[in-house]
Amino acid sequence: MQIRAAVLSQMEQPRPYAQTRPIAIETVNLAGPGPNEVLVRITAAGLCHSDLSIVNGDRPRPMPMALGHEAAGIVEETGPGVTDLKRGDSVALVFVPSCGHCLPCLEGRPALCEPGAAANTAGTMVGGHRHLSRVDGTPLNHQVGVSCFAEYAVCNRGSLVKVAPDLPPDVAAIFGCAVLTGVGAAINSAQVRLGQTVAVIGLGGVGLSAVLGALAAGAREVIAIDTLPAKLETALALGATRAFRADDPDLVAQVKAATRGGVDVAIEAASAVAALDLAYRMTRRGGTTITCSLPPPSHTFNVPAVNLVAEERTLKGSYLGSAVPARDIPHYIDLFKAGRLPVDKLITHRLKLDQINEGFDRLAAGEAVRQVILFD
Repeated sequence: MQIRAAVLSQMEQPRPYAQTRPIAIETVNLAGPGPNEVLVRITAAGLCHSDLSIVNGDRPRPMPMALGHEAAGIVEETGPGVTDLKRGDSVALVFVPSCGHCLPCLEGRPALCEPGAAANTAGTMVGGHRHLSRVDGTPLNHQVGVSCFAEYAVCNRGSLVKVAPDLPPDVAAIFGCAVLTGVGAAINSAQVRLGQTVAVIGLGGVGLSAVLGALAAGAREVIAIDTLPAKLETALALGATRAFRADDPDLVAQVKAATRGGVDVAIEAASAVAALDLAYRMTRRGGTTITCSLPPPSHTFNVPAVNLVAEERTLKGSYLGSAVPARDIPHYIDLFKAGRLPVDKLITHRLKLDQINEGFDRLAAGEAVRQVILFD
């Protein structure tokens, strides 16, 4: 079938993207689902910093690529071997296609699926093939097996989680990345406990989801940190108890003074080594520092090795919120419906597919939290 999709042919085009138009909306070919795959009609797709990091070249990927990794949709067709989904089911799309057979999957850690990671890096489906091509036959790479800035997508069954049909598509979409990553960083990776103090650095969709996750877990103090005043105001409106500017030279001292020596948990979601350094320095003795962002691969982080032992510090990465999507997404949706996880408030803009370049300009400038493309 032929569909309209957002295609990036060259990374590192200059901004503003509204003028340089690095992302083209093209008519492309989409092959039908194979074994253990599903054809999904996309209803909504969110713009994420992970997409921007491909557009601006921070995370190099094979070109040309059909973009998009956070979405919701309706099942249209199932391939051989898919027996637990049917046409008409509502689903959220997840950007790590889990095989179910490698060691991480068998350990209950599908976010670390080894074949899924290899396929995502190569721009293919889990089986090493591609379903997308230009009308002249030129193959198109998949973004993390999803490529959802498009009218339809073919995904691995492990990339889909069934959701309630009454969940609004724009809200359902953000559960697949922003909510799963941010809330999971607080609940799964950091295991925030009742009464703990938590700091979150970087208040995009993931960071604000981490704020909500820490509050839902019962943190008594949630400190929001960013360079942009509007983001701090949003965090306070969502329930954060304090807010500080990340560029304040006295930030670490202020946080330590407010928390009697540092926070129990610091979560970095800013995709910057400087932010991770701040998070580590404001974590108390015996505390945990979590990083759930994706800075450029060449960036490194140094810590005094003796601190890890002498202060019993924990420094931990969190990918996809250390989630089991089929378990966690329904759980988080229940919290949303109960009013305990108001993630709908993270959506600041709703767009058409043709407005995608303008959307990435807003994202790069920090003028949006979560923007969602809606499909007719």
